[in-house]
Amino acid sequence: MKPIKVGLLGIGTVGAGTFNVLQRNQEDIRRRAGRGIEITMVAARNTERAARLTGGNCQIVDDPFQVVDSPDVDIVVELIGGYELPRELVLRAIANGKHVVTANKALLALHGNELFAAAQEKGVMVAFEAAVAGGVPIIKALREGLTANRIESVAGIINGTTNFILSEMRDKGLDFDVVLKQAQELGYAEADPTFDIEGVDAAHKLTIMSAIAFGIPVQFDKAHVEGISALQALDIRYAEQLGYRIKLLGITRRATVDGVEGIELRVHPTLIPAARLIANVEGAMNAVLVEADAVGSTLYYGKGAGAEPTASSVIADLVDVTRLATVDPYCRVPHLAFQPNEMTDVAILPMADITTSYFLRVRVSDQLGVMADLTRVLADAAISIDAVLQKETRGDEHTDIIMITHETREKQVDAAIARIEALASVVGKVIRIRLETLS
Repeated sequence: MKPIKVGLLGIGTVGAGTFNVLQRNQEDIRRRAGRGIEITMVAARNTERAARLTGGNCQIVDDPFQVVDSPDVDIVVELIGGYELPRELVLRAIANGKHVVTANKALLALHGNELFAAAQEKGVMVAFEAAVAGGVPIIKALREGLTANRIESVAGIINGTTNFILSEMRDKGLDFDVVLKQAQELGYAEADPTFDIEGVDAAHKLTIMSAIAFGIPVQFDKAHVEGISALQALDIRYAEQLGYRIKLLGITRRATVDGVEGIELRVHPTLIPAARLIANVEGAMNAVLVEADAVGSTLYYGKGAGAEPTASSVIADLVDVTRLATVDPYCRVPHLAFQPNEMTDVAILPMADITTSYFLRVRVSDQLGVMADLTRVLADAAISIDAVLQKETRGDEHTDIIMITHETREKQVDAAIARIEALASVVGKVIRIRLETLS
């Protein structure tokens, strides 16, 4: 059988990794796919660099539309990133009857519903394993491996940059700004790290996983997103003393509020008990914990970025598409696991209706009655305390009181914090970090 022909849009870090791994392991890949997979056309801004990387083994162009319009290309691999140009290219490729493989989580989080509908109508596939957690095959696990299960929740460390920063802050006691600079120097963080450190990248990935887990449309605009830029090394130390570690966690789960089912979709710094496996994921590694009714808890761990780990997922998609290219479209695995006509539009819950536990740090004057005032406010809001840590004064007549609450609804905590900050003995803002036991 003739090899299937691939057009590559972009040959940066992941594109070069994909080309190299495909060349190096081509015989094993051919045996698995049932036919050869060849990159025959590459679109790149720097055509000279692209020619060097490919060794003159394929056609190099500077216009990506030449690739998506080429009658000789069967599968388009989109690795250029961004929103609007990739959307236009992918829609054009689909209109031309080509299958698409992409690692672009932002594209899918914002335009996935449109792209999947177009592909469904045209009878082609859009594959995206590399869009979430790099080399960790979490998309296939959620979409295929756990298909017998009712998935209850997904919680993940899905951004390596922020996990590296938090690991360094904990290990070395350094402030955020210092570690961010180190991460940039080491290549873990971009020159403009906003998407990573403010949680946007993780929210893109979580939105995709949530859609697959629960059979709902992708709804990035409804995600609650908080990053780590305001996190202080002091709070990481206090969390450690109480037996917790802080991670930037993406969480999506089923929840029932006032008798109505909804879906949580949130990214924020989170305290996790130090004994949990996921709490011990360090450096730039990723991990995703899935809770399902039949299988229980499963944990997926590995490199979430990098040339060859991400290329591994890109090529896995190429193999899948190659195997299924001639199959009746209705016999393929649906893009979001559920049949398109079986998707449901369950409401994404507002943060005010989320129920979890909380770490609260309050800076107070060291005087009689302060603790009684705090506990009274919390009791009035029906919030019970699980643990308290009170630090000694530092010579300035102020001290920190750290409280861990039992589970309560976010809007009750919001109201309590407003009252606490209004107390005369309280200095500055209350620091609030959510806590998940993940048990």
